[in-house]
Amino acid sequence: MGGSPPPRPAIPFRFRWRREDQPGPTWRALFERTWASYSKWFLKDGDEQRPDLATCREQLDRHMPELVPIWESLVEVAGSSDQAARMLSLYCPTPYLTGCSQAVWSRGEPFLVRNYDYHPGACEGMFLHSRWSGTSTLVASDCLWGVLDGVNEHGLVVSLAFGGRKQVGPGFGIPLILRYVLETSRTTSQAIAVLERVPSHMSYNVSLLDASGDRAVAVVAPDRSTLILREDVATNHQRQVEWSRYDQFTRSAERESHLGKLLADAKLSGEDFVERFLRPPLYNTRYERAFGTLYTAVYRPLGCSAQYLWPTHSVRQSIEAFEPSDLVIRLGNRD
Repeated sequence: MGGSPPPRPAIPFRFRWRREDQPGPTWRALFERTWASYSKWFLKDGDEQRPDLATCREQLDRHMPELVPIWESLVEVAGSSDQAARMLSLYCPTPYLTGCSQAVWSRGEPFLVRNYDYHPGACEGMFLHSRWSGTSTLVASDCLWGVLDGVNEHGLVVSLAFGGRKQVGPGFGIPLILRYVLETSRTTSQAIAVLERVPSHMSYNVSLLDASGDRAVAVVAPDRSTLILREDVATNHQRQVEWSRYDQFTRSAERESHLGKLLADAKLSGEDFVERFLRPPLYNTRYERAFGTLYTAVYRPLGCSAQYLWPTHSVRQSIEAFEPSDLVIRLGNRD
């Protein structure tokens, strides 16, 4: 039979905004809700393929010592199991891939806007306001205490995008490195110093923006030195496409070109620029293949604020004015 294919059914997904200054019942509830999935992911290649606890602690002490007390507290809240402690260290974790488009708008008040593209079944849907080490942060949580994107009380904004390379090496999962950045850094230059020093186990493009307007993309990889680009756009390849099949599937180069053209359009307003993230080719709906837009986030460093967007909903939060809430979004529904 001819005609257009039937539309994909909308997928209901719950997003949560929670505040907890120190690890406690809120974080414990997140752990209990997601641990079965994380344990399965952790053991995907076999327990023997993941580092032992002594190695995990040694590497945390060596590279991110300021996080060790938080890690210990989280492990205790999680029940002090060896497996949870190893997984939470995020040292040499099971490899995983994500999509993402992100860009900095610098005309007038600067902000960073990004789409997070992934499989709904592998997303926590948690936006957490915490003060674990004395610095307030508001982040999209991943791997139970890592960061997909977020802002801290100093106005430093971070966001990650997979770098489109297959290489895996000794290092940490990038969500934990971004947690470390927000807990210990105030500026883009300080964040760059961290990303140049702490090893990442896979390739990522990390967009940075601070309250002064200083911005950069840190191109991190397990097999070459971190490259700092003074650019405004990051998608899912590093300078050039190295994994053509992945690029064909995610249209990374096309999305990068599209964002560049939008930023070059002098007639486009910041509001219109954000709205374009809710349209193709930036907005994606292949959720069943781990490439659907789960949320759009806009971070404004001057107000330490965040706006979370979907075609039919919007939620505003900030470090100073935060309201715990829940929202069920029908992913893929544009009506």
